Amino acid sequence: MTSGAIPTTPRGRLPDFLGIGPPRAATSWLDAVLRGHVGLPREIKEVDFFVENYARGIEWYKSYFRDCDADLPAGEICPSYYSELARERIALHIPHCRIICTFRDPVERRYSFYKLALRNAWTNEDFETWVTKHPVNDGRGLKAWLDTFGRDRVLVLIHDDLEADAQSYLDSVCDFIGIARIAVAESPIAQRRINTFSAPPRNRRLARRARKLRDWLKSREAYGTIHLLGRSGLWRYCFEGGEEFAALSPEVEARLREHFRPEVEAIEGVIGRDLSMWKTSRGAARVEAAMRA
Repeated sequence: MTSGAIPTTPRGRLPDFLGIGPPRAATSWLDAVLRGHVGLPREIKEVDFFVENYARGIEWYKSYFRDCDADLPAGEICPSYYSELARERIALHIPHCRIICTFRDPVERRYSFYKLALRNAWTNEDFETWVTKHPVNDGRGLKAWLDTFGRDRVLVLIHDDLEADAQSYLDSVCDFIGIARIAVAESPIAQRRINTFSAPPRNRRLARRARKLRDWLKSREAYGTIHLLGRSGLWRYCFEGGEEFAALSPEVEARLREHFRPEVEAIEGVIGRDLSMWKTSRGAARVEAAMRA
């Protein structure tokens, strides 16, 4: 067993590491690349125990890791854990857990999440209105994670580094969780984007019904059915098919960069890194390319 790994029992185990988000910062990519090299939840990426499924009990959560190789660290990549409530629960049950947290340009990340909200028929508002109605301060929460788990157990990643040098980015993750490094050049899945889409649903009512069906199946842990419907093309048909998302206008981008400036500066203060590239306009071409992610 890897040194420091949480013991495995016939009923399962608890994770040695957690990727906590925030969402739309390449967490799906990380899960896909790590599969086969670490233990991850069976059949699903996000068990979401520490937020949505906490009432099911810790033994239920352990069962998702019962098939994991005892000689490898086990973990879960679940962006919804980036919250005060989840942090308190994680600290209670697995206080020595290693935490991976990835930050992304807040304008790009929020626009990516907004596209997901449109795709799932959670909203029909314009982006700027939606952002102001759903305030989030990623920077404020980071210090609490460091204080709770200690700086040596929290790995802070910057999404720009993944774009610039995927190998170095992945090396830092592998070193942190204690596994052999994974060669990006030899991993086809590591060389492509994961969980991206370029258009909203063709019909919001259809998307809403499909989302309710998918959520109902998840609540019953019918992941095999969910995957089968995915392979059949049903989810893509229900959740896409509309006109391609438009690029963010320079005017809206400029206003939002000022809106998110305090958040960026909070992150800078905690990690000691200059993130000035997140405070000023990246230009129409750069923004358009980034928003496709």
